[in-house]
Amino acid sequence: MMALFLFLSFLALMFFGIPIAFALGLSSILYLIIMDIPLTIVPQRMFSGINSFVLLCIPGFILAGNLMNAGGITDRIIKFTNDLLGHIRGGLGLANIGSSMGFAGISGTALADTASIGSVMIPAMKKRGYDASFSAAVTSSSSTIGPIIPPSLPLIIVGTLASVSIGDLFLAGALPGLLLGIGLMGMAYLISVKRNYPKQARKPVSEVTKSFFGAFWALLMTVIILYGILGGFFTPTEASVVAVLYALLVGLFIYRDLKVSQLPKIILNSMVSTASIMILVGFANLFGWILVAEQIPVLVADTILGITDTRVLVILLVLLLLLFVGMFMETIAALVILFPVLLPVATSVGMDPVHFGVLMVLALIIGLSTPPVGVCLFVASSIGKVSIWETSKALLPFLFVSLVVLLLVAFIPQLTLFLPDMFG
Repeated sequence: MMALFLFLSFLALMFFGIPIAFALGLSSILYLIIMDIPLTIVPQRMFSGINSFVLLCIPGFILAGNLMNAGGITDRIIKFTNDLLGHIRGGLGLANIGSSMGFAGISGTALADTASIGSVMIPAMKKRGYDASFSAAVTSSSSTIGPIIPPSLPLIIVGTLASVSIGDLFLAGALPGLLLGIGLMGMAYLISVKRNYPKQARKPVSEVTKSFFGAFWALLMTVIILYGILGGFFTPTEASVVAVLYALLVGLFIYRDLKVSQLPKIILNSMVSTASIMILVGFANLFGWILVAEQIPVLVADTILGITDTRVLVILLVLLLLLFVGMFMETIAALVILFPVLLPVATSVGMDPVHFGVLMVLALIIGLSTPPVGVCLFVASSIGKVSIWETSKALLPFLFVSLVVLLLVAFIPQLTLFLPDMFG
């Protein structure tokens, strides 16, 4: 009964517009007061949730992404992908998706991808004759590649919760991220051919090569991070510091678009983003502790396994739950709350924790582009100046591709485990 009250109060607070972090905290505090549990448990559980050496890499990767973005990285990635793919029918749509794949290695977050690339690509696509709804749908759907291709903030959270290697998780997300990007490109091309969207003249090889070297230093950051972690040169936390130093050097001395006068604002914005994530993780850990106290993980596991113990059906039931939750809840909060609940269910049917971690992140981020509260959907629609309804309709083919990739990742474990196994 009290678990039901906890969930209902949490949903009610979200319905009235309370930010999800504070909705988690307030509903948890109400539960503690009613159950007459000392409120000293609040700071204890919050501290326990964020007291992880691995989580120290989050501010580093956020700051590195902001530095690279301010240093002109977005424009260079967009130019390279547009020069490379623009001559194909619907080339701007393909360049939009390709830019998201490149930008994913810089930001690690979907919302940053939508806002940065969308602000450039959506107006450009509309100007060239693409439908506004299509432009917004392409941007929204492709931005979900960000949390899969390393470095990924949600995968860092998974590594913390499951006590598994961040390097393994980064590697495990690479192939699904590439597969999702290629699938979205294929769908964008088919729609573009059907609607006869424009294409531009093929760029000379020399110009494509020049634009590649323009984006090279940005794309190299992902390689440095992965090679450094997998080669044992530094930990994920140390990798985030290396990424910051690298971003400073590239922005100040190679691209020269980053100005020293911009640094205080960039650092402040990074601090705000980091603080919001840490508060979210802290309150979500408190919420999760209450769930464990109420034996909700055992109840969920028994309920799912009570319906069926067939591996395929169990995985499908878990995916349906994650897709539903992803429509309403922020990805990191959902991970902190649900990952410890669902991991025993996944392992009971033989799923590897690394495989399940990537699968869970992929399922949850699909919700970022789906109504009713998909934040990437709202941002892309706002930039495109088109209604949520029109964007949602245009999004359906891309959502179909995302779901197909999700099922492939779920039932072909080697899509995630191949690279971690290969690197030992």
